[in-house]
Parts: sequence; C-alpha cells; structure tokens
Amino acid sequence: MNMALLWNLPVIYLLENNGYAMGTSLKRHSFHTDYYKRYDKVPGIKVDGYNVFAMREVMKWAKKYSLKNGPLFIEATTYRYHGHSMSDPGLSYRSRSEIQNVRRNLDCIIQMKKMILDNKLMNKEEIKSMEKEVKS
Repeated sequence: MNMALLWNLPVIYLLENNGYAMGTSLKRHSFHTDYYKRYDKVPGIKVDGYNVFAMREVMKWAKKYSLKNGPLFIEATTYRYHGHSMSDPGLSYRSRSEIQNVRRNLDCIIQMKKMILDNKLMNKEEIKSMEKEVKS
C-alpha cells in the first residue's frame, strides 16, 4: 500500500469483511472496526457486499477512480457461513440461528432470486432449471 501511494498506482484493495476473524467477532478483537477508514492516505469506502448490483457499480467506479487518482480501499460487508478451517467449525462464537438468519435475509443469491422474480425476468421453474444446470 505504501508503494502504491508513493508511485500513485491504480490499485484497488478489496476487503471482504465477514464480521469474524479466526474464532471471534470483529468487535472482540478490533477497536476500530471500520476498516475502510483505517488507512490515513488511501481513501476508503464501504459497500454492501450482499448486493450484487452495488458491488458491480462500486467496482466499475473504483476502476475509473483508481486509474485517475491512485490506490483505493474498499470494504465489502459479507458473511462467512462456515468456519475458517476443519479445526474451526464456526459454531463456538456464533449461533446456528445467526447463520440461518443471515442466509435467509441477506444472502446475495436469495436477494438476486427475489429481484428476478419480483421483476418477472424469470419464473421459479426457470430459476430451478438454471440452478440445476449450475450444480451439474
């Protein structure tokens, strides 16, 4: 990051902030949890990483910005459904209901399906067919 600043390089740093480190929540291990504000000279922004369209638009904007102005830091709010590894099942520091709640209410795929159905771009059968094709 230092070299990117010194040489004014068009670098985009993207942090997928899933709310947890190895075995603990961010609030338990970081005093300053707004990571996009941490870097003194590199401008930072925060984006809803659950929103496919917000991510697409911020990345398009970030490319233009970075090519003209140099490095940029983006913090995308996301969620990690599983632990970090086999030794971290991810259930000792969060509940199953928390995971289910995020999956049910924030998951980007579920949000996208809802947008597609609400705007009548596809019907449920077409979505199921596409999902089956993706899985195979």
